[in-house]
Amino acid sequence: MKDFFTIIGGMGTPATESYIRLLNKRTPAHKDQDYLNYILVNHATVPDRSTYLLDNSKPNPYPDLLEDIKAQSELHPAFFVIACNTAHYFYDDLQKATDVPIVHMPRETVKLIKKQYPEAKRVGIIGTPGTTSDGIYDRELEALNYEVVKPTPEIQDMTSKLIFDDIKANNQVDDKLFYSILDKMINEQKSDVVILGCTELSYAQEMAHEHNFPVMDSQLVLVDKSIEMAMKLRK
Repeated sequence: MKDFFTIIGGMGTPATESYIRLLNKRTPAHKDQDYLNYILVNHATVPDRSTYLLDNSKPNPYPDLLEDIKAQSELHPAFFVIACNTAHYFYDDLQKATDVPIVHMPRETVKLIKKQYPEAKRVGIIGTPGTTSDGIYDRELEALNYEVVKPTPEIQDMTSKLIFDDIKANNQVDDKLFYSILDKMINEQKSDVVILGCTELSYAQEMAHEHNFPVMDSQLVLVDKSIEMAMKLRK
């Protein structure tokens, strides 16, 4: 297969399924051959990223991610995407291990804020405890002079419940809980826009009813960047 890219996914599988579904839905296709060429690595047994970042005595996901990157690099994809925000903690080391470019989902997400929310100054970030504490989004936001708004312990507990108890454990989305989290980040924490910094939250965004909260959906950003880069391979 020529002109393809590789998706490192499975973290978790319903969220990766959401990425694939949106990827295919948003691809301008009218026949089979119009869709994109890609390989999906659904590595479901990668140890939990957030658990490791909060306690380094727990199983480390990096060796599994590195194995995937090295193995897929031998097939010479045009680029990689990693369908997990927290896994981007290891981005620099993974990129050093391959000549194939890896799309940086948090960086691409932050870059689009100015275009979609030009008046935003205070940017909230919600995700796993690993993502909200590991500094990946903080660095990208601060580099563009945004004020970073973190979840309170209460909001983080609510978010973790939605991610781990509802979506990862039971593959279901609690709409009211999702809206309550966004409401608190906007109205209590005074965020101008909230980054959905976890692909499970992007899954919630896809499955929930429409709402008017200002959000930047990191997975949707990754989907559109994937399509943009993949379509260029055909020209």
